[in-house]
Amino acid sequence: MESYDVVVLGTGASGLTAALAAADADASVGLFEKADKVGGTTALASAVAWIPNNKYAAQAGVADSREDALAYLASLSHGMILPELAETLIDTGPELIEWLESSTPLKLRLVPGFPDYHPEHPGGKPQGGRSLEPELFSFDEIPGWGERMVGVTRPMRVTETPIGGGTGVIDPEVEAQRRSRSIEGLGRAMVGALLKGCLNHNVVPQLEHRAVELLMEDGAVRGVRFESPDGVREVRTKSVVIATGGFESDEALVRDFLRGPIKYPAGVATNTGDGLRMAMRVGAQLGNMREAWWVPVAALPKAHPDDRQPVMLILRERTLPRSIMVNRFGKRFTNEAANYNALGGAFHQFDPTSFSYLNQPCWLVFDQGFVERYGGFGAGPGGPAPGWAVRGDSLASLAEKIDVPADQLEKTVARFNELVSSGHDDDFNRGDSAYDGWCGDRTKYPGPMATLGPLDEGPYYAVELVSSALGTKGGPRTDVDGAVLDVDGNVIPGLFAAGNAMAGATGMVYGGAGGTLGPALVFGYRAGRRAAKGC
Repeated sequence: MESYDVVVLGTGASGLTAALAAADADASVGLFEKADKVGGTTALASAVAWIPNNKYAAQAGVADSREDALAYLASLSHGMILPELAETLIDTGPELIEWLESSTPLKLRLVPGFPDYHPEHPGGKPQGGRSLEPELFSFDEIPGWGERMVGVTRPMRVTETPIGGGTGVIDPEVEAQRRSRSIEGLGRAMVGALLKGCLNHNVVPQLEHRAVELLMEDGAVRGVRFESPDGVREVRTKSVVIATGGFESDEALVRDFLRGPIKYPAGVATNTGDGLRMAMRVGAQLGNMREAWWVPVAALPKAHPDDRQPVMLILRERTLPRSIMVNRFGKRFTNEAANYNALGGAFHQFDPTSFSYLNQPCWLVFDQGFVERYGGFGAGPGGPAPGWAVRGDSLASLAEKIDVPADQLEKTVARFNELVSSGHDDDFNRGDSAYDGWCGDRTKYPGPMATLGPLDEGPYYAVELVSSALGTKGGPRTDVDGAVLDVDGNVIPGLFAAGNAMAGATGMVYGGAGGTLGPALVFGYRAGRRAAKGC
């Protein structure tokens, strides 16, 4: 029977980092992926990593400290963050960066100015400094793997996109040069660099291997049973690292664990909780199960009725001036420019009288002035507005088409326009935070008018926003090295977890851009290194 010192399940950021850390510690590593392509949700992402107190910020003159970072997380915790995990996350970040630079092909760089998501909280950074992106990566360095990776080619840095402070447009000659050399940025660049590190250690992902059972001996994990195209396969090992992602694509697990509504998950379809179920079978203690990395999305037209629902993350469009969000009553209900994870709370507001979620359905309403000045939804200034948006020549006609009270929608827009004229959103404080306008009108940033602007030029448009998630953040509880704990708090020998497959180290908090991948890298590194030592 085939055997390895360490078996890693999953090829997203946490799995690749765990595999690379274990191999770098001289362990033999088996790396297995359920899908027919590598990369997981990481390859679809912008791949920013939130790592406080990092040297790139210090080199740029940004002041940060361990104390600031811990104070920031504590101010947002609501008792859900375990202090030892928060301390480990912050303390390991600088070590992780040094290891990446010295021992792997993955190099990170600062996204200048990107504010924390709650920058006015104690220890927060309104001027940024904690969000890092991968350097550009050439897929010529791993021939053939670009075609076997999730996602599409994006030859851009985060800093060149609107979410990173750029325009979204790069010089055509620069783009042509990058494409000629198979150079990419964002999520696929992070996956590509980590994958190259694994390949350099002769760790080759084995695709289409779905892990279905942990093999136990005397209370310790000693192998994995897989379903593969060639049938059932068993692999022996001293340690298993579960890095299989979350459970957002499994309807039963979503129903039983998540705190509020979710439709059309934005991650890869293979995130169905395989790792969670395996850990539960061997007695793992669970944590943070109600939480996800919440995000509002818009459903895009399907190319074929049987296709999985394609979605668009709605970040910039609800932040730009001349747009508001309204519920089915035609009323605003939150700060539209707040970070996407925190907006989950607004979408989950429950009314005990009607026994319904008050703010679903939700509509993003914008005017022709928005289209002319900003475009949005993938279009540049001047538009056109997306063909799948609802259009009305007046607010009243738009209200009829989206089934909200016309008089209330008109009142809501009139009230918002008055607030814009005053220069302050007295109702929901949109624009008060340094984060609010970051993805808005960059010509007016910083300041509230980067996100405040009237809706007063017809026709008017509406796009339905749906409560979704980038991934879930609940799973087996672990110690600081990713070792999975049983229901009594004892380590299950030979079992580790990292990334979205573990109980999230930051509780309900999304600290800043990269709040998912920062912990994934840190705990993937720690789990892989510890797993290599055996138990």
